[in-house]
Amino acid sequence: MNSQRVGDEGRGATGDTEWLTLGQAAKFLGVAQSTIRKWSDQGRVRAFYTPGGHRRFRLTDLEAFVDRSGPPGESAAGPLVLVVDDDPKLREFLRVNLELEGYSVREAEGGREALAAIEDQAPDLILLDVVMPGIDGWQMLQEMQERHGTIPVIMFSGQVDRGSAGEATRSGAREFVGKPFDPQDLLDRAKQLVPV
Repeated sequence: MNSQRVGDEGRGATGDTEWLTLGQAAKFLGVAQSTIRKWSDQGRVRAFYTPGGHRRFRLTDLEAFVDRSGPPGESAAGPLVLVVDDDPKLREFLRVNLELEGYSVREAEGGREALAAIEDQAPDLILLDVVMPGIDGWQMLQEMQERHGTIPVIMFSGQVDRGSAGEATRSGAREFVGKPFDPQDLLDRAKQLVPV
């Protein structure tokens, strides 16, 4: 882990600081504080520590991280996964964990946005929520298959009944996972279908 103590060396000639708190760094990168904490623990983002044990991030280090990583959906060279769910927190959670595994990830909050993303660049795998406003997962799956053929799909839903898994596979999905799901189980299924 890259860690050092924050001292006066972080101050510019005018006394302005280039150091950001955990919350400021998370806001700068557009991620949750838990995400940047995890990244700093893994050495992906350099963290410094105050005498009180608080993390501080140098702005230039965060800018370099953004340059290395690129915008969401272009950050990794691995297989492209499209995450489709109307819950932004779940999309972010899946994106971060998939990127940590080496996947490139695009997000869509609904069926129309997902179909447009597929038109732009066909993903190697789609993680698709069943219950969404507008076009639901079933309809999106059908339209996607009609337009683009077979792209591996893992469907998931919090409204699981006995027939959902069977209906998913009959409709062309490779897997069906009920919510709340074990994130590691979903990642393992994704890695089985489309290895990094």
